[in-house]
Amino acid sequence: MNDELSILKKYWGYDSFRPLQQEIIQSVLDNRDTLALLPTGGGKSICFQVPGLIKEGICVVVSPLIALMKDQVQNLKKRGINAQAIVSGMTYRQVDIALDNCVYGDVKFLYVSPERLKTDLFIERFKKMRVGLIAVDEAHCISQWGYDFRPPYLEISAIRELKPDVKIIALTASATENVAEDIKSKLSFDEQSNSFRKSFLRSNLSYACRYTEDKPNRLLEIVNKLKGSTVVYVRSRKKTVKVAEYLNKKGISATFYHAGLTTEERTKRQVSWISNETRIIVATNAFGMGIDKPDVRLVVHLDIPPDLESYYQEAGRAGRDELPAYAIILYDQNDIISLRDKLDEQHPQVEQLKTVYQAIANHLRIAIGSGYLESYPLDLGLLSEKYQLKHSTTLYALKKLENQGLIELSDATYHRSQVYLELTGPALYQFQLDHPKHDIYIQLLLRLYGGGLYSNFVSVDEKQLARELGTNQSQVRKVLNELAKVGVISYNEQGNIPKITYLIPRMDANKLSINRNILKHQRELAEHKVKSIIQYVESQEQCRSQLILEYFDEKSPQPCGQCDICRKKKPTSKSISDKELQFAIQTLINSRPLTMLELKRELTHVDEDLLKDMVSKMMDANLIRMNEMMKLTK
Repeated sequence: MNDELSILKKYWGYDSFRPLQQEIIQSVLDNRDTLALLPTGGGKSICFQVPGLIKEGICVVVSPLIALMKDQVQNLKKRGINAQAIVSGMTYRQVDIALDNCVYGDVKFLYVSPERLKTDLFIERFKKMRVGLIAVDEAHCISQWGYDFRPPYLEISAIRELKPDVKIIALTASATENVAEDIKSKLSFDEQSNSFRKSFLRSNLSYACRYTEDKPNRLLEIVNKLKGSTVVYVRSRKKTVKVAEYLNKKGISATFYHAGLTTEERTKRQVSWISNETRIIVATNAFGMGIDKPDVRLVVHLDIPPDLESYYQEAGRAGRDELPAYAIILYDQNDIISLRDKLDEQHPQVEQLKTVYQAIANHLRIAIGSGYLESYPLDLGLLSEKYQLKHSTTLYALKKLENQGLIELSDATYHRSQVYLELTGPALYQFQLDHPKHDIYIQLLLRLYGGGLYSNFVSVDEKQLARELGTNQSQVRKVLNELAKVGVISYNEQGNIPKITYLIPRMDANKLSINRNILKHQRELAEHKVKSIIQYVESQEQCRSQLILEYFDEKSPQPCGQCDICRKKKPTSKSISDKELQFAIQTLINSRPLTMLELKRELTHVDEDLLKDMVSKMMDANLIRMNEMMKLTK
């Protein structure tokens, strides 16, 4: 199947593409370097996954986000598409097998972090791969003008030189004109390249910022007034728990989500919210990547985000079904002060970076010149306490060291145990004959997990194994470790402690290679971003949509008419009862399907917020629905 619409229908079940998707895909299929700037919810992954399936060979996807890589690989596998991800914390053997499968197997998508691109192991296997396309996700990371510049992204152009005929598609949800031009330059786009930019205007999203000294009660008022699926963003893990508990005590179904939960627990809470069993999910910014829930009606921020890029992405998770939705920031004066104060904490000095780097080496006992591409568990709390370092400063220093391309940090999430069969055929059979006590474990592994054990690491559940064998998990782990010691299997035991990977051999901290110009530039950029988000929050005159569009170098000829600033300037609309409004909407839609904009034009005397609320209620009650052409119909 080489028709893009057929591919879309077969694997994703959609009958049509979203705006700009088909044009972007066609550009890639026409063998042109392509830059796609699509706001959150615009369907960026489809733009490289569909042509990746059509083109011969493998699609190599460069992404900086471990959680997003894992989510996308999992989603592709659910659709019957073979995908692999190479992330920090994997052993050399795991990486070796994964790359072998990309060279000799039927892997269609390989997700890698930019740091992996310069390793000898990756380069040698990349040369042997039949590559059809290179996709660069979160492409703003390659630009020093971007809000999350990562030097390892500069390695992509070097990889490209190894396969000059392979084209690149670069994707990002938020980039100014300066960043867009820098992306094309850094990735060596040719003159025949194409750029596509979807407007950052979200016409169905109503923005608001409200000053309050009592956030809990104001939040309660909002979620009681604006019904539907909701995300509440906060900046700390403790606060997710506290806010969720508060909402539950008030009779509103809520759960919390942060990166410190196990994968199993996060998945459980996520599924409960996606299926609408739980109405509200209170989360840190760890939540949202790779999650496509179209019917989110409300996103509330109880803390001011660090920049407008972050806010636009997080707020943009509301109303992806194009129906009316709301994005609200609740703030007080302490939030403004805190945002400015955090600049110093988030941008530590060079000497602080060296101190933290040395503390890590001492803590892990890593000698100078060693540790290259080795991963080590790192308990940040223990490190900070042992060397009398401030926890938050240590964390930001680690991020700067990662940003400089010296180390890589894994996400602090639960990783299931994995097993790979090293022995095969007669050798394995002979071992089973000679070791009957171990034989039952090998037989059970093969029965539960099949032949996949021979080709790749497979996630295993020690609890299930113990239940099947009538023993306990400790005994199962003991035997699996014994089998690993004698070379029958490779066994990577589960863990929930984050890992640090040295991307270059450990250096003398006093001679640490730190690019001071990058640190200075990042500080100045951060100051600009803080100034912009504060201006957005405190604005009492300019339309909030216009402020966002201007930040992304997009002109807006007129105010949105629906943010809190615009609503204050509106004349009071003619009074109309709910029953009258429902009847008017039903009558119009019974005559012909209408878009939301067409409906608004028909009911000009009705306040826009009232109209949006009534449409949402009627859809919830199955009185009307949205058809494939995004029109309201009976």
